[in-house]
Amino acid sequence: MKLCPAVFLDRDGTLIEHVHHLVDPSQVRLIPGAAEAVIRLRAAGYQIVLVTNQSVIGRGFLTEEGLDRVHAEMNKQLAARGTQVDGIYFCPVAPTVSDPRLVDHPDRKPGPGMLLRAARELDLDLRQSWMVGDMVSDLLAGRNAGCKGSILVRTGHGQKQEGIEGHATYVATDLLEAAQWILSDPRLPQSLHADGARSGGG
Repeated sequence: MKLCPAVFLDRDGTLIEHVHHLVDPSQVRLIPGAAEAVIRLRAAGYQIVLVTNQSVIGRGFLTEEGLDRVHAEMNKQLAARGTQVDGIYFCPVAPTVSDPRLVDHPDRKPGPGMLLRAARELDLDLRQSWMVGDMVSDLLAGRNAGCKGSILVRTGHGQKQEGIEGHATYVATDLLEAAQWILSDPRLPQSLHADGARSGGG
């Protein structure tokens, strides 16, 4: 079985605008350029997988049904732009430590659990995959899962986080720039370059 490469995306501050403890679907807003980034990456042969810490559930602010409604609105906005994500994984556990570099639960980023489960269920090649996010926990989740690299975006929390660049393979202004950098990587397998030339977005 041939494994597919993936780009794992953090949600808040990377794909959609950051809202503290987001529980209301009406507050979902795609970050400008994010849908275009997803279109380009999927056209090149990457699976797009959302991996998101959702402590709002563990804290009792939101139910899983409520989270489904938030994601339904996100998916609706992506569909309106002609694209979609290929998988959504979330960890509902509330943190027990304050340091975002420490693994306090295997599924909660920086733990690699969500990425590893997605790789098993979606037949993904982690060694050819990327993690993109706006926090050090995202970058370390990619590293801990054995991804090819992790990209820090300067949207969301990434606008004000300093001193974490050393954990990133690349620092991008936003998701669209991150996608452009991934697709310009000379180490990108030629099969993906070819697939991208043949495929359309969506």
